[in-house]
Amino acid sequence: MVPAAALTRALRDLDQQDRLLVAIDGHSAAGKSTLAAEVARQVGAVVIHGDDFYAGGTPAQWDAMSAAEKADHCIDWRRQRPLLEMLKAGRTVTWHPYDWGTNDGRLATQPRVCAPAPVVILEGVYSARPELADLMELRVLYETPPVLRRQRWVAREGEGYFDDWARRWFEAEDWYFTHVMPNDAFDLVLSVG
Repeated sequence: MVPAAALTRALRDLDQQDRLLVAIDGHSAAGKSTLAAEVARQVGAVVIHGDDFYAGGTPAQWDAMSAAEKADHCIDWRRQRPLLEMLKAGRTVTWHPYDWGTNDGRLATQPRVCAPAPVVILEGVYSARPELADLMELRVLYETPPVLRRQRWVAREGEGYFDDWARRWFEAEDWYFTHVMPNDAFDLVLSVG
């Protein structure tokens, strides 16, 4: 079964509560955003992108951290948590995403707004982390072969950017998926290829 169909079926099989919160986690360039968009279209969900909550920092600051520290600090789950709690309670949320245009640590001046929906998907690396687990009805790991992830990165950002990014971040993701969220910590594992 294709990943979007499998996840849609899993959501429909859950006991329907007022609102379902779902985390779609996986390595960078796995296709989490695409999967989230397709599932959202099928079930009428809203999607929150984890990259909106990047913690910022200079390359030198990140390079000075261990893989564990990077995995812990990369995405600001402390900003995500109250928004998810409010969405689960049926309230509209507003936040200022990380400003990727300036990429200097600032948040964007234009806020994002999200109304509650029957299903809320938080997608992105580190989205299924233990600190958010009590809010999630389903934590999904989306696995994609490293060769395909690399092809996607290079097509999107270029070879030079990939090499710099990979050097800085792959060890943090590998640490997270080995020590914090191994496969058996997820409710559902979907694979491509």
